[in-house]
Amino acid sequence: MKHGKRYSELAKKIDRMKQYDTAEACQLCCEVANAKFDETVEMHIRLGVDSRHADQQVRGAVVLPNGTGKDVRVAVFAKGDAARAAEAAGAEYVGAEELAEKIQKENFMDFDVVIASPDMMGVVGRLGRILGPRGLMPNPKAGTVSPDVAKAVADAKAGKIEYRLDKSNIIHCPIGKASFGTEKLVENFETLLDAVIKAKPAAAKGQYIRSCVISSTMGPGIKVATGRYTNVASTNAQ
Repeated sequence: MKHGKRYSELAKKIDRMKQYDTAEACQLCCEVANAKFDETVEMHIRLGVDSRHADQQVRGAVVLPNGTGKDVRVAVFAKGDAARAAEAAGAEYVGAEELAEKIQKENFMDFDVVIASPDMMGVVGRLGRILGPRGLMPNPKAGTVSPDVAKAVADAKAGKIEYRLDKSNIIHCPIGKASFGTEKLVENFETLLDAVIKAKPAAAKGQYIRSCVISSTMGPGIKVATGRYTNVASTNAQ
């Protein structure tokens, strides 16, 4: 792939053969994020599993200690007391059948997260073809189907992210903004990696964390050494 002059100059600052310490990688990522906007820092984790097998799926959610730096707009499917609790917790949109109809008929998609109380999944299920491809379908594993919708809204606003394998057995997740600085990015990095390690399927064999790379929106990838995290996880499991 051919890159522009700016990208090529930034890439010279990074040793592509080196696996950097987490703090060094995060600091370097901030340094090369020199676009005219606050670039998002993403984490890409390649796992030694096969996503084609149901018993090797890796999926879950975790609240990043420093959030993602993004203002999250939340839509909640709930009725009665649950609806009022969701509104009090700060949800932008709360409704039931009328909200589903608005999404279906008006293509209303002005939200980033969808949360539902369990009794509303019959209504939400009809939106599968719309929400599913966008990664917005509520799911119990991600905590977006919950009897406590107020807590789910609060978690989403606080920086809760969902992680899941793609078809290449890689997890892609934002861990903050370049403006966060090294310390906050390291905290978010370690929180996400720890969650992924704890979610290791029993059926997974061999090396679980194959590689880890972080990059800013417009910057080159930076390899991160994860040995010390996986070693600690192995020790704790014994």
